[in-house]
Amino acid sequence: MLFNRHKTELVTADRALPGRPAPAFTLTEPHTVLGHPLTAPYPAGFEVADFGLGCFWGAERTFWRLPGVWTTLVGYQGGHTPNPTYEEVCSGLTGHTEAVRVVFDPAAISYETLLKTFWEAHDPTQGNRQGNDVGTQYRSAVYTHSAAQQSTAEASAAAFQPALTAIGLGPITTEIAPAGPFYPAEPYHQQYLSDAKNPNGYCGLGGTGASCPIGVARAGD
Repeated sequence: MLFNRHKTELVTADRALPGRPAPAFTLTEPHTVLGHPLTAPYPAGFEVADFGLGCFWGAERTFWRLPGVWTTLVGYQGGHTPNPTYEEVCSGLTGHTEAVRVVFDPAAISYETLLKTFWEAHDPTQGNRQGNDVGTQYRSAVYTHSAAQQSTAEASAAAFQPALTAIGLGPITTEIAPAGPFYPAEPYHQQYLSDAKNPNGYCGLGGTGASCPIGVARAGD
């Protein structure tokens, strides 16, 4: 059961794995593509955004390609188990989703643009799966770092829903919630699909073809 990758019901806190008080590794190498540090401290004035949109390998690559993104890293978020391992997350017994942390310069790229990229890069109507990847660790999520991010994310979901409905898809299942602890994934997962590591590696990420109307995604408009 520990390594069951097809667990589709979120585990409750009382049934989650106990985890560990500290991570078993540290991230010391810079971003393979962008060359910047993966972990804080980040440059003054930069902001952080966290997204879950299926397997984090392809998801991270989607964001590091955007101008204005300073660094990205993958990890585990939204669950109960402290400092989980990849195998534990894949068991479905930690409650985490595979997440991408995006550190960006708001003077060069807006949070709305990151949201548009997020919505269009995956199918946010699939619940605890993304394509052939099945399990709670593949669920769609936006974890926010301010009230402004929260309201903007909620507005963007409402704006995107009609486009999904128009092509025959159901309600958005994306979890939009304030960010809790983000536990970085193991070093070998970081920038996994970069040319330096696995340029032809697996990526199951796929969008719906629907376009998110970013003009109405901004909260308060």
